[in-house]
Amino acid sequence: MQQRIDVTKVSPAAYKAAAALQIYVDQSSLDAKLRDLIKIRASQINGGAFCLAMHTREARKIGETDERMHLLDAWHEAPVFTARERAALAWTEAITL
Repeated sequence: MQQRIDVTKVSPAAYKAAAALQIYVDQSSLDAKLRDLIKIRASQINGGAFCLAMHTREARKIGETDERMHLLDAWHEAPVFTARERAALAWTEAITL
């Protein structure tokens, strides 16, 4: 898989802002597994294979299961997500779409 766009070259200021936001979120109390589920779901919606591969690798490293990652696209029906995760995934879809 190849990265489609190098945002560091296209818009360094946008990259800097996005990186700062990521640092803030990473330092927040939001659970790391939930952060990864959010990233994976947004990448699914955006159709980004590069980001999907990256985020699923990261999630696997911190103990996220393949089953839950495979069911993300059908999270509305899948019984493996908590109410908190469902709220985060609904929010993710709302702002991504």
